[in-house]
Amino acid sequence: MPEWHDWAVPVSPLTPQLRDQYVRRLNVERTAAPSVAGLRDLHRAHLDHVPFENLEIQLGRATTIDPAESATRIVNGRGGYCFHLNGAFAALLTSLGYNVTLIRAAVPDGTDTIVWGNHLALLVEIDGATWLTDVGFGDGFRDPLPLRPGVVEQPPFTYRLEDRDGQRWRFDHDKMSSVGGYDFDVTPTQLAEFEPQHTRLSTDPESGFVQKLVVQSRRPDHTLVLRGCVRTRIDGDGRTSREVTSADEWLGIMTGEFGLDLTSIGDDVLLKLWRRVRATHDEWVRAGRP
Repeated sequence: MPEWHDWAVPVSPLTPQLRDQYVRRLNVERTAAPSVAGLRDLHRAHLDHVPFENLEIQLGRATTIDPAESATRIVNGRGGYCFHLNGAFAALLTSLGYNVTLIRAAVPDGTDTIVWGNHLALLVEIDGATWLTDVGFGDGFRDPLPLRPGVVEQPPFTYRLEDRDGQRWRFDHDKMSSVGGYDFDVTPTQLAEFEPQHTRLSTDPESGFVQKLVVQSRRPDHTLVLRGCVRTRIDGDGRTSREVTSADEWLGIMTGEFGLDLTSIGDDVLLKLWRRVRATHDEWVRAGRP
């Protein structure tokens, strides 16, 4: 197996001020030195406090995948999707002394084509062991996964890692997930190589992120999802969904249950977004789509 620290692609650290603001946003104590326990605590705290969300895409607002820009949005009470969340987290970890590698992954998009780079994940090496780290998958694993084949239990969910050829691996999600998992390549990748996929996923009318609002959080014992006008909780008892029928309830879920700070968007803009999301939901229902 390769020595990750010998050929890892570095991520620029955040400024000390932004690093400290980020740590405060996560409400976690900084450890004196990188450790497995410290990485686990940071990973959990990120999932607890920073939701996966595509509001900027839904609002038609262009973003970059620059980690400092993403981190600034996070410390201001927002989230992002994989390129934002894992990019910012990689920069934070680097700022805290962790050895981080960016890797490309391929999430199924409903076709038979494997699109490498439509997801960004991380490898973190600590004391000679490598950990698959991902705070940008929405309903992904709670704790980093040791990079070795096998089944990992993180109740109430079960995951599996498969080593396909030493370079390409497979992460299989729990059977209750709506996304089966992803393939990933452990070859270190420059952040700039993800920019074409970011542009496609955030602007292409055929992109699921353009078509539907999504907010997700992986909690200690469940996953919470807001997809369009449907709120879903996934836990050991299965999936429970209900339709959200009012703007007040919809906004309350985003600000209350997910903890998003939406003050910078403006009430009028949010109301217009709700009406569009609701109209899209109604169209899907009339068309008999799931």
